[in-house]
Amino acid sequence: MGFMSEFKEFAVKGNVIDLAVGVIIGGAFGKIVDSMVGDVIMPVISTLFGGLDFSNYFIPLAGQTAQTLAEAKKAGAVFAYGSFLTVAINFLILAFIIFLMVKQINRLKRQAPAAAPAPAAPPEDIVLLREIRDALKQK
Repeated sequence: MGFMSEFKEFAVKGNVIDLAVGVIIGGAFGKIVDSMVGDVIMPVISTLFGGLDFSNYFIPLAGQTAQTLAEAKKAGAVFAYGSFLTVAINFLILAFIIFLMVKQINRLKRQAPAAAPAPAAPPEDIVLLREIRDALKQK
């Protein structure tokens, strides 16, 4: 029973739960970025470059004459630099968004609440009494 209770203690710690939530949200966020790059950004870039489809950019390594990447992969090895370009753009967008999020979190951390105000100076009579007390201690 000691092993199970130790595992339970480990599994329900806040850091493990936070990590699990982060991984799940990160996976879903990655799909959103993939869709944004594949369905929004790459078509615009493709249009700017004359209607070219980056996902079908490849160099056949086995002498294929296929027109699409899928056909060329079926026929043999290919150097699919168009797919790599799309994944690299995915990474850059994701890294930029994470950078902005971390920057915002750090900015919010720096704006910590102001320190408590310094205690008010004691009244004059208290100061005078303390001076008398200190003087009497020295004698």
